[in-house]
Amino acid sequence: MKVAILVGSKSDLEQAEKVRARLAEFEVPSEVHVASAHRTPEKVDRLTQDPSFDVFVAMAGLSAALPGTVAARTLRPVIGVPLLGKGLGLDSLLSVVQMPPGVPVAAVGLDNAENGALLAVHILALKYPELNERLRKYRARWHEEPVAPPATSA
Repeated sequence: MKVAILVGSKSDLEQAEKVRARLAEFEVPSEVHVASAHRTPEKVDRLTQDPSFDVFVAMAGLSAALPGTVAARTLRPVIGVPLLGKGLGLDSLLSVVQMPPGVPVAAVGLDNAENGALLAVHILALKYPELNERLRKYRARWHEEPVAPPATSA
């Protein structure tokens, strides 16, 4: 069981670390790679053919071609995390969710790297049932944490 976390540039490594940290909470091994769909397509090809990866989490801003490029080169699940970058992120979001028929990419919200990691864990739990209990415990924490009372206006 292993997840490949791909980012389009070094400037996206902070988001990749969020994915890696969340996966580590579930004891899911992962590797982070900087692999650009445009600048290093050979590296993307090599990573997508690596049989040790069960799921890919691919993140990029601007045109966000990386998740779609990964999905076009593998039959394994690909989760796209559109990144805000310097703009509003609409370009990234649309690039991830508007894939052509036959090349699906699961998408999470803008800059929502942690949900990308959690979706990867859910997918892996189909094959690795021990993750189901870890997911249950994770969700149970939501019910244990106190919720702040709503603010009152005077």
